[in-house]
Amino acid sequence: MASTSLFIPRLTVVGAGPGDPELLTLKGARVLASADVVLYDALANEALLEHTRPHTPAFFVGKRRGFAGYTQDEINVLIVEQAYRYGHVVRLKGGDPFVFGRGREEMLYAEQHGLGAEYVPGISSAVAAAGSLGIPATHRGLSEGFRVLTATTADGQLSGAVADAARTPRTTTIILMGLNRLPEIMALFARHGGAEVPAAVIQNGTLPTARLVTGTVADLAAQTARAGLGAPAIIVVGEVVRLATCRSAGTQPEAHAALLHELRPYAKVA
Repeated sequence: MASTSLFIPRLTVVGAGPGDPELLTLKGARVLASADVVLYDALANEALLEHTRPHTPAFFVGKRRGFAGYTQDEINVLIVEQAYRYGHVVRLKGGDPFVFGRGREEMLYAEQHGLGAEYVPGISSAVAAAGSLGIPATHRGLSEGFRVLTATTADGQLSGAVADAARTPRTTTIILMGLNRLPEIMALFARHGGAEVPAAVIQNGTLPTARLVTGTVADLAAQTARAGLGAPAIIVVGEVVRLATCRSAGTQPEAHAALLHELRPYAKVA
C-alpha cells in the first residue's frame, strides 16, 4: 500500500533525461522521492532509482527492438493497476516523455481510469546527445533551425517527413529510432541535398560510453556498420556536424580546425 496516510491513486510521468543521471531535473528528483512505485524504461538510467525511498518497488517495463517486452497497452494497464495498489506511480521515461516518448498517451489512459496525472519534463536526448559531443542543433552561419523526426510511421513505413527534411539544406535534421533504416535515409539526403552533406550517428550520448561516427550522407552508413554502432542511436544531418568533437571516429581534425577559422566570431555591438 502507499506509504502516505492519504491514499490517492495517481500518475506522474517524469523525463529521465538523455542518460547521464546528473541531468535529471530537480523536480524529477523530488517526484521520485515521493513515489510509491516506479515503472521505468530501457532508456532511463537505473542510477536514478537512488532518488526513491528505501524499499520502493521499481519495475522495468522497457521495450527494445527485437526483444520481447511489455506492449504499450500492457504498460497502460499496469500503470492503473499499480496506482490502485500502491498510490503514486512514477513513470520514468528516457529523454523527454513528450518527444516521441508516448508520455501523453499514458497520461490520457490514466485519466480515463480515474487517476490524476502530471507531467515533469526532461532534457531531450534529441538535442543533448549531439550537444554533449560538440554538435549543436543550431549554429549561426550553419543552421537556421532544426527538426526532430522519427524515422518511421506507426505502420513501419519510412516517414515522409524524412524526405521533406532532406530538401531543407540549412536546417539541422535529428532523427530518432532510425538506425535500422540508415542506408535508406542517407540515400534520400544524398539525392536531395548532395552526397557531401555532413552527417553523424551518436550512441549513448552524454554517457562515458558515448560513441560518435561522423562522415557524409554518402559514407555514413558504411562507416557506422564498420564501427559496429547499434540502437538506440541518434542520426544528425547538417552542417553543424562539422563542429563535432574531434575525438570521434570519422572526424577530420584538419577540417574541423579550418571550419573554426572560417567562422566569424560574434562581436558585441556597443
